[in-house]
Amino acid sequence: MTLTQVAGLGDMRRSVASGRAWQALIGHHRKIADLSLSELFDEDPKRGERLCAEAAGFYLDYSKNRITDETLTLLTDLARSQGLSERIAAMFRGDTINTTENRAALHVALRAPVGTHIELDGRDVVAEVHDMLARMADFSEGVRTARLRGHAGAPLRNVINIGIGGSDLGPEMAYEALRHYSQRDMRFRFVSNVDATAFVEATRDLQASETLFIVCSKTFKTQETLENAQAARAWCVGQLGDEAAVASHFAAVSSNVPGAIEFGIAQDRVFGLWDWVGGRYSMDSAIGLSLMLAIGPAQFEEMLSGFRAMDEHFQNAPLPANLPVLMGLLAVWYADFFGAQTHAVLPYDQYLVHLPAYLQQLTMESNGKRVTQEGLEVDYATAPIIWGEVGTNGQHSFYQLLHQGTTLIPCDFIGFGQGLNPLGRHHDILMANLIAQTEALAFGKTEAELRAEGSPAALVPHRCLPGNRPSSTLLAQRLTPHTLGALVALYEHSVFTQGVIWNIDSFDQWGVETGKVLAQRTLPELESKPMPELHHDSSTNTLIRRYRALRDGAV
Repeated sequence: MTLTQVAGLGDMRRSVASGRAWQALIGHHRKIADLSLSELFDEDPKRGERLCAEAAGFYLDYSKNRITDETLTLLTDLARSQGLSERIAAMFRGDTINTTENRAALHVALRAPVGTHIELDGRDVVAEVHDMLARMADFSEGVRTARLRGHAGAPLRNVINIGIGGSDLGPEMAYEALRHYSQRDMRFRFVSNVDATAFVEATRDLQASETLFIVCSKTFKTQETLENAQAARAWCVGQLGDEAAVASHFAAVSSNVPGAIEFGIAQDRVFGLWDWVGGRYSMDSAIGLSLMLAIGPAQFEEMLSGFRAMDEHFQNAPLPANLPVLMGLLAVWYADFFGAQTHAVLPYDQYLVHLPAYLQQLTMESNGKRVTQEGLEVDYATAPIIWGEVGTNGQHSFYQLLHQGTTLIPCDFIGFGQGLNPLGRHHDILMANLIAQTEALAFGKTEAELRAEGSPAALVPHRCLPGNRPSSTLLAQRLTPHTLGALVALYEHSVFTQGVIWNIDSFDQWGVETGKVLAQRTLPELESKPMPELHHDSSTNTLIRRYRALRDGAV
């Protein structure tokens, strides 16, 4: 079933912003835009107990957002008018919802339980997924127990994941998030940048005899990944002195099996991908092989169970009580009605240090679009810029702007009831800061309060915090593989919800391709001798000449 065949979507060529539900929100925003969170809490002392929801081990407090009950009703009406429930069902069925690439977006099949049947092109994709998971588990256990060894017989204790985009951001984020559960006699590193420094530093203190490379590229043609893979191959063969060593020291995650085999990777070490899995949605596929090597198949399955729990909630919960839907609608509310251009993700757990960067790609590559599903230019804002930092680090960096700057920045705070490394009062101090920051952002510090505290009159304007800065807080008991899976699925489905509201394709990324194509044209112009005739604009031509001169020491 295609997008236009999904029932209830109405005339999708009409701008979302011209619809009755959107116009109602515009009028509603005019009425409540000047309402403060202080007023909202004064009017409803139990607001913090009411505006919350729970699912898959997470508690969401969304009471510190600039919304009323009417706002939620109108946002839910907007979701219904855009056919959100129908679109959710279409995704889980495997319909062709990635319309520009004529594909399903079936990442939910990657964590579907055994026995679930999702048919695509006459094949049971869930059965294929579990076959791949079994192969991954066998390989991972072989490496972890030293049953599978390197060319010279040494255990493979160093794992380097080579990929880029989702093939790097997902595995690295997940490994760091679950490092507590990893096998500590193994080292894991990640190389994505084509800058040689990334590869050199990743391998500088390693021995090839103990190192396994995992090359992650769906097509096995991605330039940056293959350049790094070739460097890894040369490094490995150079140390071990035998081309045959490649088969023992490399694995691949790719849909291009012949390309991986031609590289020298053994066929039984090529783990497949499907075209219905986008890179930024792939960390729970074979792209997560490095993670499975780190935490083991059983913990990897726990992570999948967390994904699955949030999937089931998203699929079945009513829209007003649906965590991903609520977060997605709030993102639309701020981006389109308050004009918020950025959104901060603030995890209060050091293990989630790479989560903001991961969610940056998930959100901005998915919804950074300027045309609708039908190719018409949007007349409203789409994805905000996502950024953030862990814990109290951010408080001593950019929170000044959050509290007293001139830009409205909605925030997501993420915390846990129990830390994974108990040490004195550390975790209580950490969580006291999280809770206090949400309170300070919401309610600020008034001039009257400062004067009552005896603040010097000249400093009152400087110390005043206006408050009314919105935030949502996510809490879980502790960071486990299950909660990580649920957290990632929560944001995946929030991003999908936003895309449905904006009537854009959240699963293509055509904007990434143009720069790659131009680079293929530019590279020969940097390398060829003598310099060829250049036909770019004057700036690009001058930059090419200057680079060549700098490289050759001619300036």
